[in-house]
Amino acid sequence: MWVCSTLWRVRAAARQWRRLLPASGCHGPAASSYSASAEPARVRALVYGHHGDPAKVVEGITRELFQRFAWIFPQLITAAISSASTVLKNLELAAVGGSDVHVKMLAAPINPSDINMIQGNYGLLPELPAVGGNEGVAQVVAVGSNVTGLKPGDWVIPANAGLGTWRTEAVFSEEALIQVPSDIPLQSAATLGVNPCTAYRMLMDFEQLQPGDSVIQNASNSGVGQAVIQIAAALGLRTINVVRDRPDIQKLSDRLKSLGAEHVITEEELRRPEMKNFFKDMPQPRLALNCVGGKSSTELLRQLARGGTMVTYGGMAKQPVIASVSLLIFKDLKLRGFWLSQWKKDHSPDQFKELILTLCDLIRRGQLTAPACSQVPLQDYQSALEASMKPFVSSKQILTM
Repeated sequence: MWVCSTLWRVRAAARQWRRLLPASGCHGPAASSYSASAEPARVRALVYGHHGDPAKVVEGITRELFQRFAWIFPQLITAAISSASTVLKNLELAAVGGSDVHVKMLAAPINPSDINMIQGNYGLLPELPAVGGNEGVAQVVAVGSNVTGLKPGDWVIPANAGLGTWRTEAVFSEEALIQVPSDIPLQSAATLGVNPCTAYRMLMDFEQLQPGDSVIQNASNSGVGQAVIQIAAALGLRTINVVRDRPDIQKLSDRLKSLGAEHVITEEELRRPEMKNFFKDMPQPRLALNCVGGKSSTELLRQLARGGTMVTYGGMAKQPVIASVSLLIFKDLKLRGFWLSQWKKDHSPDQFKELILTLCDLIRRGQLTAPACSQVPLQDYQSALEASMKPFVSSKQILTM
């Protein structure tokens, strides 16, 4: 009975590994510009097999760990490893198919959407087991013979969510990647594909804002919030940035203002009656960006000018957006939602590439920098996951490979 049970688990693990790791592509055309080393590559990946607390369900999986079970059924395990990870072991030229790209991951952040995906609370959930991470930057090591848009040495980021970036190396199809310039800072490239894109689209797509107009947002110290501050400043927009009160509020306020924030206020200050005097010296905002929900979103709505729009792109408070009937009727306010993955579905890959290049221009001009980051080696993923879920953490955790 024990043997049958163990055999079933081993076979299941083998099937999971065959699906999880990139296909070897041994049948495809040879790849170019790569010299295999004599020693097998040690590919590592952060994998979760079921949904739950990220600090508990994510495991650091290596080929060596999988080999620990070889003593049970040597032939079965050896065959499973061979079929599952040949490309990761040797990275021979023939292992990369005609339209494939072999990349080495350089850095990958831990975003709230990554946490939500692991928890099972996201609009897009990959088949399990899955490699965590939706964002990051990699360097091309080799390309297939049919690849025309990439070459070894290029930097690339994922074209869509769910690619699994918390790993050291991988083989992806060319269409799954977008080239980014390698002359921008590594942290900027690693955090380019999600938060700045979300910030830019929300500022551009919902209200026709002009220089001098104002925008109000909560969660202003988040990755999106910091990008909103900088992009808005580059567009000549004035920002009112709401944050939760905390012991080091002045330090946070100074840092956000150094990015271009005009005003930084706490949730408590936003609720005070004196806020009505706040807009004597600046126009009421026509756009509100909500990442919190609950009472915070209600207060954002109260500050909007007549006909204004509140865009919700997150729900950190895990509470519903509550809109006053009188505000909707008498101020004709609009409630919208934004999800970058849906925007990509509604637009062509070329339009997304254009967005990326626009943001890269801002980075080069010094108008858009990466959020405050803490670089953490991949093997220390446990502490990085835990830190990313703590309250009042203004530093994004970035896994380095």
